[in-house]
Amino acid sequence: MTRTKIRISAVKYANTYPFMYGLTETGFDRKVILSTDHPADCAARLASGKADIGLIPVASLPLINDPHIITDYCLGAYGKVKTVMLLSNCPFGEIRNIFLDYRSRSSVNLARILAKHWWKREFNWKDTSENFDFKSIAEKDGIVLIGDRCFELEKQFRYGTDLAEEWFNFTGRPFVFACWTANRLLPEEFLKEFNEALGTGVENIPEVVRKYGGKGIIKGKALETYLTENISFNLNEDKRNAIELFLNYLKELST
Repeated sequence: MTRTKIRISAVKYANTYPFMYGLTETGFDRKVILSTDHPADCAARLASGKADIGLIPVASLPLINDPHIITDYCLGAYGKVKTVMLLSNCPFGEIRNIFLDYRSRSSVNLARILAKHWWKREFNWKDTSENFDFKSIAEKDGIVLIGDRCFELEKQFRYGTDLAEEWFNFTGRPFVFACWTANRLLPEEFLKEFNEALGTGVENIPEVVRKYGGKGIIKGKALETYLTENISFNLNEDKRNAIELFLNYLKELST
């Protein structure tokens, strides 16, 4: 009897390049069914059972019936991350409406938590969808934007606030945007091999940049700087505590 391949949903942004490099260079990708999706879609696939493992926004952990954080790696940041931004054409103090990127629950809820506990500000929160034009907002509007497009669109706005940096200033802790999560118990040998494959990429960033540095929005030296100075991949105890803190704020936000 042939064993069904485990289905993995990864994020389709530059911050995942080291993971994709590790999975493909070690040949681990051939042992699984690997897809790339927006963060919110990774979570939806995991929650619905269409994936067995997802690199999901930490804000989506409560939506998974039986979540298991399964690796030593994540997408996190100590301070500036550069790809989770609040952008506007007016000074921060004049923003009235904030449009929320539909692609990530963690970043959207991070903005709400910061508004309540750090900025002490009330905004009109506006949801967006796939066809929303982030460049066409009004003078007193802001947008929460995630992913590689921040590098592309930041220059088109006069003001920018890095949400990971704001969280660090608020809490003194790193922020974890996404972590590798399974919706069921998986074999120990599989998890060990998966973890080692991810580590292969994280430990070889120069090779990652050589492979992917000419393909996306973030290129060359900018990609190397981003992957080494902005993204922090190791899911250490500090980050695990930060996840717990964020989820506590999230629970409070929803009550």
